[in-house]
Amino acid sequence: MRTLPNVELVYDRRHTATATKEATVELRVSYRKEQKYMSTGIRLLPKHWHRGKVVNRVDATQLNKTFDKLIVDVRTVIYNMVEEGHIDIFSIPERLNMLRVGNMDFFEYCEKRAEIRSFGKSKDNQERYHRFLKFLHQWGGITYWTDITEEKIIDLDEYLTGKKMKAYSKWQNYHRFLNSFILDAQKEGLVKRNPYNWVNIDKDKTSKSLDKCLTPEEFEKVKTAEMPTERLQRVRDLFVFQTYTCMAIADLKAFDRKKIQEIKGIKVYVSKRVKGHGKYGDFTVPLLPPALEILKKYKNKLPVISDQRYNDYLKLVAQAAGINKPLTSHWARHTGATILLNGGTPMQIVSKILGHTSTRITEQTYAKLLDETVVDAIVDYQNNNINNIEK
Repeated sequence: MRTLPNVELVYDRRHTATATKEATVELRVSYRKEQKYMSTGIRLLPKHWHRGKVVNRVDATQLNKTFDKLIVDVRTVIYNMVEEGHIDIFSIPERLNMLRVGNMDFFEYCEKRAEIRSFGKSKDNQERYHRFLKFLHQWGGITYWTDITEEKIIDLDEYLTGKKMKAYSKWQNYHRFLNSFILDAQKEGLVKRNPYNWVNIDKDKTSKSLDKCLTPEEFEKVKTAEMPTERLQRVRDLFVFQTYTCMAIADLKAFDRKKIQEIKGIKVYVSKRVKGHGKYGDFTVPLLPPALEILKKYKNKLPVISDQRYNDYLKLVAQAAGINKPLTSHWARHTGATILLNGGTPMQIVSKILGHTSTRITEQTYAKLLDETVVDAIVDYQNNNINNIEK
């Protein structure tokens, strides 16, 4: 009786996983003292793997079914090799891809890959994959494997440009997703070349520079737009509070209600910059009514979120508000400072609010912003805030 290759799942082959660091689950095929490893594309923490099974996860059943299906497919490939009279474990990945694809077109492949790429991620990030696939289907320009060409990528970019989308938005919300699926297909041997390597798509790398901030009208949209989830509502509230206080993200996370003082009938927040390094010192922030409302909403304890998640969710907040700009936590600080400066607030006071030890730092940081802001609109906005305080 002919000996068949052994097929099994292997976790953390290189022993790099820790309690907080994930490692990859691989499929190992062993035959006649030779071994072939294939990544499943799924990474887990040690506590989520036990005796060859995924455990202690809400999606454990789904992942285990995925692994079982993979093993069945690999064994099918092996049985086909046996019938052909020759077993080559190193050709299994290519044969497996052909078995998987069958009559599947590129769009169907993207749908299946999206399930893997979005597993374990937040509901908001899963929704981004869903929105992209919905767009790709409705646009219809790239559906089949033969559609993966430079010409089609250019067609997509021109279509998005026709929708008056800016470079950063086009890349982050459309090209980036499509490119990731093509890269996956390329790694699996389903496509030979990635057309993105030959087409120069503008990613607008300067979009996060300091000369970018929200106008008063855009900030108002962020404040009033209806958010699709409670999570995004919390993120939006954080952004609004951060804008009104000009706090850096580190100071926002370290917010302590015990540091709120009342001076001449006005509540202020007095603290030290978390990231000093000799450049920053104490900062004093007047708490305007909108900031106080947010504190009241959360009972003086602001929601806690990681820097990366905060910045990721801010992109979704901007999208929900109909703003085509790549929001990050820095935008809140710059927007708030710019509103103050262009509204006539003295540089020395803004410098104190920002926690700069010298007005020279403030001038160097915001000089360009002042030149590019619509002063009249911001002055009106500032006057409105003053009227609110007087009321």
